[in-house]
Amino acid sequence: MPSLDEIRLALAAREPRTLPTRGKSVAGVAMVLRGDPGSPEVLFIERARHPRDPWSGHMAFPGGRVDPGDAHARAAAERETLEEVSLSLADASVLGRLDDLEGHHAGRPVGMVISAFVYHVEAPAPLAPNHEVEEALWFPLEGLLDPARSVDYAWPRFPGRTLPGIVVGDPERHVVWGLTHRFLEGFFEVLKSPLPRRHV
Repeated sequence: MPSLDEIRLALAAREPRTLPTRGKSVAGVAMVLRGDPGSPEVLFIERARHPRDPWSGHMAFPGGRVDPGDAHARAAAERETLEEVSLSLADASVLGRLDDLEGHHAGRPVGMVISAFVYHVEAPAPLAPNHEVEEALWFPLEGLLDPARSVDYAWPRFPGRTLPGIVVGDPERHVVWGLTHRFLEGFFEVLKSPLPRRHV
């Protein structure tokens, strides 16, 4: 697994792809790494279940929509991380930015551009999830490359179809797939360590 310095250099060596935002909503998410620079852990949240939330119950990075008071997507990612899990990124090391992605729901674009920013925190205080978060957990970054954790995830809204996923906890609840999985794909591609794929 590359060190934090190698991650920073790899992200700095390329220009992240940004998508046009005219006529679309904008959101920012934080891919937060903590601890040992040689074997960091990454933060995931399990979104609280809510009937009006299209991403209810999904595993995700903390983050959310840009509010009028946010200067940009990165400010939204940092504000939302503080609100959702009480983790301040004010003194965190910013390692870089990933390619923008367009949000989808049930296979259709939702008119939202999501930007992801990569951080490192040394020894954060215990997380305190708010009402938007069912659970927050740290998972070894290197563990995401373990082929045994790569699964074909069956989402009930796509009968007969599966999507690539990674088990990061309870196999019934903590499977990273969809948008967050796509961000991870981009992250590991930059590091030239592609995620294992069960899909053909």
